[in-house]
Amino acid sequence: MGSVRAVVDRVGPTLLHVVHLPDSCPVVADVVIAEPGAPGQFSAGDLVLAVAMNETREATALIRHSADNGAAAVLVKPPLAERPAVRRAARTAGIGLIEVRAAASWAQLVWLLRTVLDAISDESETLENGGEPGAADLFRLADAVASVVDAPVTIEDTNSRVLAYSARQDLTDPARVSTIMGRRIPDDVLARFRSRGVFRELSRGRQTIFVPAQRDGTLPRLIVPIRMGGELLGSMWAVVDGPVSEERAAAFADSAPVVALHLLRRRAHDDAQRRASAELLRAVLQGTASPRAAIAELGLSEGPHRVVVIDTSSDGNPDAEGLRLALLERISQGIGKRPSATELGGLLYTVVPDTADPGAWTELRAALDTAGGDGDLRVAAGSAAPIHDLARSRAEAEETLGLLRAGLVPQRVVGFDEVWTALALHRAATASGSSGLTTLGPLHKVRTHDETNGTDYANTLYQWLRHPGDPRAAAQTLRIHPNTLRYRMRKLLDLVELDLDDPQVRLALTIQLVVLRWS
Repeated sequence: MGSVRAVVDRVGPTLLHVVHLPDSCPVVADVVIAEPGAPGQFSAGDLVLAVAMNETREATALIRHSADNGAAAVLVKPPLAERPAVRRAARTAGIGLIEVRAAASWAQLVWLLRTVLDAISDESETLENGGEPGAADLFRLADAVASVVDAPVTIEDTNSRVLAYSARQDLTDPARVSTIMGRRIPDDVLARFRSRGVFRELSRGRQTIFVPAQRDGTLPRLIVPIRMGGELLGSMWAVVDGPVSEERAAAFADSAPVVALHLLRRRAHDDAQRRASAELLRAVLQGTASPRAAIAELGLSEGPHRVVVIDTSSDGNPDAEGLRLALLERISQGIGKRPSATELGGLLYTVVPDTADPGAWTELRAALDTAGGDGDLRVAAGSAAPIHDLARSRAEAEETLGLLRAGLVPQRVVGFDEVWTALALHRAATASGSSGLTTLGPLHKVRTHDETNGTDYANTLYQWLRHPGDPRAAAQTLRIHPNTLRYRMRKLLDLVELDLDDPQVRLALTIQLVVLRWS
């Protein structure tokens, strides 16, 4: 693990500024959020984020409480960090106090801090295993490249996501600051670079690309593609003052193969981890692996989780496998350090915490609801279950997916507990389908009349029962005029004798009609 100073230096002055650190710089273990009005359970080495905290009294109380629990530092936004009482509390308690720039997003900062901690952890593991110092540290490599080109640098993947960045980012322009904070090039900036043909030039294999300054104040960029064996792995972006000499540009380009080797090594390591984690998750869902193993190896928490099943094999989707692989990649990168997604029987499964945290079902469903295009994706989630009972959540997700496949519910992304009425009716229909229930009473005669004469009396009766006392709603569902509905009901009652004022008759008919529709 890294010290508070090391973490702050990695994140850089764009986002963080040290207000106070004790003489013995503490080691950082994790990042936690302090909820307003709640004491919080902090542990040794925690970076405590004072989210939505504006009062000096609250800040000083949080600092004392965090120090009592061994936390490494408290992060606050202006103007709290500038208040003498807050600084005095940090010095007295012997805990670090870090100022977060006012424009920074707390959510982005949490993600960024954990990324930096992962990078430091990877470097430590590499050193312990006898590897080269910094071989797993893309941030340090970005610093080395920045010294070569003498400009602040970002290393980005093919989707313009920031993988690492060098120091000195505070000497750049607002577009670069937004890129660092959001961990990817902002859409508006991306559009401007795309309109200048930057990404077209990257795909063509140009050695270096120079983009002049833009009218909005965006400084010039020197861009180098990162390639290996003809494959574009990413790119490096340097913010420069103006046109760059040939020697300086060549030195920047010469560093690309070193970065490419690192990205390939990182990809191989991530792929190996992803495959191992996918195998473990598959075993957990099948009930053949220890829940404790899932918690330890997959990074799952002790709380309840949902199993989500994703079907990409709907009609009209010729590239179901490609879509499934793309979703697997997206989910694997988006939930925790290790992936919690796997394939099983041609379906994609993932496990998400049943909380409001990033990566939870509420956020995942929003992303999946817009993925794949109309009709190309069906997503069903089981109910929340403890880790040892994930097999039950999986069975519920698969049962819900069955309703989606049969077109029995209109949505394409649903949860088990949202469609309980449809599930209850489906289970009743399945249980009663072979019992001869639908041959009892006068309904059989109504169905025979429909089949012989081409009428729709059975369906009319079903909608009439579904909308008691509201013939307009029943008629609207049938797409007929209310008078037509009334006419059909009169003809139906002429055909068979039914006491529709009797609640037991109505209940019996409803059950029979449901079995007919859902079997």
